[in-house]
Amino acid sequence: MRAIYIWQQPSWTKFKWDNDRVINLLSQVRNLEGRVLGLMSALGFNVQNETSLDVMVEDVLRSSEIEGELLNADRVRSSIAQHLGVETEGLPTPDHYTEGVVQVMLDAVRNSDKPLTHDRLFNWHAALFPTGRSGIYPITVAAYRVGKEPMQIVSGAMGKEKIHYEAPTSEMVTPLMNDFLTWINDNQEIDPILKAAIAHLWFVAIHPFDDGNGRLTRTITDMLLAKADGMPHRFYSMSAEILRERKSYYEILEKTTTGDMDITLWIMWFLNTLRSAILRSEKTIQRVVKKALFWQTHYNITMNERQIKIINMLWKGFEGKLTTSKWAKITKTSQATALRDITFLVEKGILVVANEGGRSTNYLLKEDY
Repeated sequence: MRAIYIWQQPSWTKFKWDNDRVINLLSQVRNLEGRVLGLMSALGFNVQNETSLDVMVEDVLRSSEIEGELLNADRVRSSIAQHLGVETEGLPTPDHYTEGVVQVMLDAVRNSDKPLTHDRLFNWHAALFPTGRSGIYPITVAAYRVGKEPMQIVSGAMGKEKIHYEAPTSEMVTPLMNDFLTWINDNQEIDPILKAAIAHLWFVAIHPFDDGNGRLTRTITDMLLAKADGMPHRFYSMSAEILRERKSYYEILEKTTTGDMDITLWIMWFLNTLRSAILRSEKTIQRVVKKALFWQTHYNITMNERQIKIINMLWKGFEGKLTTSKWAKITKTSQATALRDITFLVEKGILVVANEGGRSTNYLLKEDY
């Protein structure tokens, strides 16, 4: 039996949901959001920028990774850092494509209060596909799709394909996008976070471009979430959380886009995923706060560049165990010098010996012990 897609429903765009089920989860998300913004407001401007830089780098990387595209993390960091006015020493110059992808994200979150228009979407799309191709295939760029019908999302080997979704015909796209943009730009009496959830599903359902619909969906989501929290920077990454939950993400989208106008399950999934993203961010920011307090507490201890470098690495999340040999390798010094550096920090109560046994002694920040 042929599936009936959500856009084929007679009541299309008259979305409904069980408010009793949604409201409690929405309140939890709003409370968490307030906690994170409170933590951030206690930090200095430079620390806020550094934290936001880490989040936005991850957001750009993961949104592309969902589509199977792996960007160079250092080039992404370099591009965003330049826009934020953060030090870029040692980072490579971003290429034209990376710069375009970053500019899309920054335009969305920094100008979240500006109307979303056809031209703005076309500009974003052009930045994602500067060569006019998706891989080796030419596509329509900076305009809605006009390709052969139907536009389908398919998986499986040739002859055994499974159709997960079929989008509206290309001739329907412009009027459907007119309705979508009118709704986006209207100040409805609806919580902006719920608006982000609905917009995400609505845009996916229209699937207006030949390619790049997923990335633009997440860009619109980030724009509305930035508007919801009133901040020009991002302190949590929805795209990173969607990547972690990619299987359930596609499952809930398929279920909702082939259902009726009750989108309760989608909204619940969206809010739960957003809550996980904010909780993850809260842990990161708490560590940033602890790091700031650490340097304030130990400002009177004179450390060399090697010690400062390793301590900052430990705060950021050191991979593996810190041993004398690893210290020597990272700082390009002798083992004897590395041991003196470490012994000094142990005596000052900054590092402690980990009680893990093993062949090599390893060390931890006292705060992590």
